[in-house]
Amino acid sequence: MDNLFFMLSKLVWVFISPTNLIVLLMTFSAVMLLLKKDRLAKWVLFPTTLMSLVLFVYPVGDYLIRPLESRFVQPTELPTKIDGILVLGGGEDLKRSLSWDSAETGAAGDRFIAAAVLAEHYPDIPVIFSGGSGLVQVDSSLANKAIALQILTAVGIAPDRLIIESESRNTDENFNNVKTFLPEPNGNYLLITSAFHMPRSIGVARQKNINVIAYPVDYRSYSDDYRQWDFNLFEHLEVLEPAWKEWVGLTIYYFTGKTDAWFPQQHG
Repeated sequence: MDNLFFMLSKLVWVFISPTNLIVLLMTFSAVMLLLKKDRLAKWVLFPTTLMSLVLFVYPVGDYLIRPLESRFVQPTELPTKIDGILVLGGGEDLKRSLSWDSAETGAAGDRFIAAAVLAEHYPDIPVIFSGGSGLVQVDSSLANKAIALQILTAVGIAPDRLIIESESRNTDENFNNVKTFLPEPNGNYLLITSAFHMPRSIGVARQKNINVIAYPVDYRSYSDDYRQWDFNLFEHLEVLEPAWKEWVGLTIYYFTGKTDAWFPQQHG
């Protein structure tokens, strides 16, 4: 069932990814024009072109990702005692790391920096990493484990403090698999992941009775003062893609029982 869910999620995303959707609609319009179905082509091409133009000139993805990123905040004061630091994978760039035989970080590399900061603050607790290959055509859990180990030690965390789980392909599997690695099953863990990904992560953790304290990093949105017309389609899509994916993920996870709330919120 986990494999089916994983494969279906990848297949569906091919068609609902904003970038892919624009390309597919443009292609459909071109085919319709070749088939002399001008009216249908225009009905598809005009809204697609307008949508593309809006995305080109303004960071509309901010309005989707901002609620996700502001749902949970870092603690104003770190707790006196915790049982571990839990870092979700995604900060490493698996394909580039394998391509260049070098441990490379991606857009979410802030997760590793936060792990180093918290590891220094709590020098005597384990740092638990959970992440694997979310790629359909690349089964490299052992390579991903080695990459995570190399990055985490490079940022100053001693190898004997690390617990690395590298079989997970998505958020649900992160928490399913990591449960057996927790030193204290009923303990409290600081959870590090990207801010936009935190609501879904917290929802899954709560559903599996893993006690976590949110420590979001890797913010992607701008404040109102810095959100402006800047004609940067690539940067705008880099925000829109994960934002849309998270809202879809939250919805699917809720209706499949992987979380008990559609949009989990901070307690206390």
